[in-house]
Amino acid sequence: MRILFITSNRVGDAVLSTGLLDHLLQRFPAARFTIACGPVAAELFARMPRAERVIAFEKRRFGLHWLGLWGRCAGRFWDLVVDNRGSMLGFFLLHRRQARLRRRRGPKIAEIGAILGLDPPPLPVVWTAPEDRAMAARLLPSGPPIIALGPTANWSGKIWPAERFAELFSALSESLLPGARAAVFAGPGAAERAMAAPLLARLPGAIDLCGRLTLHEAAACLGRAALYIGNDSGLMHLAAAAGTPTLGLFGPTQAAEYAPAGRVARAVVASGPDMADLSVAAALRAATALLAQAQAA
Repeated sequence: MRILFITSNRVGDAVLSTGLLDHLLQRFPAARFTIACGPVAAELFARMPRAERVIAFEKRRFGLHWLGLWGRCAGRFWDLVVDNRGSMLGFFLLHRRQARLRRRRGPKIAEIGAILGLDPPPLPVVWTAPEDRAMAARLLPSGPPIIALGPTANWSGKIWPAERFAELFSALSESLLPGARAAVFAGPGAAERAMAAPLLARLPGAIDLCGRLTLHEAAACLGRAALYIGNDSGLMHLAAAAGTPTLGLFGPTQAAEYAPAGRVARAVVASGPDMADLSVAAALRAATALLAQAQAA
């Protein structure tokens, strides 16, 4: 049995779709999978069991990326095509069955689950290998609890001020997680490094993991943290999928749609449209409630 699974070109949306993919892995234990996604999300599936092929395709003008993807998928028969992007591609492939995303209001995770009629929707997962977990243990050894911080995002309007991240970390390491160490996460490239630099400057003892990890290595590291706090980003969704208690910080984007989905996860929303409208006190209250929830789970 062969399944074609088409998912997002963005890391966050691709992470949210992994629960649906995991459902298919369990439902069809003999199936082989081809994953089609954007290049930045392709690493998510590098450790996935029974992944026959990962097709990374760039978005192009006039929808020409769909023509290119069709050319790479048209040469075989698919038992099932699952399309998280709601495209028309499945209609032009030989298949037994297809299931497509249909836009709906509400949480993105529920919209994805509805592709296969799953309510509640399956939670996102991450796939890591022993070598990823070994690297994570070297970078984040056992000892004081780790508070993972994600100070970057894909546009400046989603970024909480660095000084508030630092103040929140200090409050948490003095009370709820005494003696905690900070680990700062960011993606590859100079832009991500520049966004993370103000926080690293304020936390000179932090473990700097910015731009040093693949997505599956980052997932393994995040899984060792006692708490993750970060802006609305792919890293936030990855932390929640890794099972880490995850607090997402929201301002201009819709928490009702893109709040982190995980075993213990929640969003805290600014009182106004700007991230500067989110106070340290509000974030601390949310982190306190989140850690209490994690202890009770």
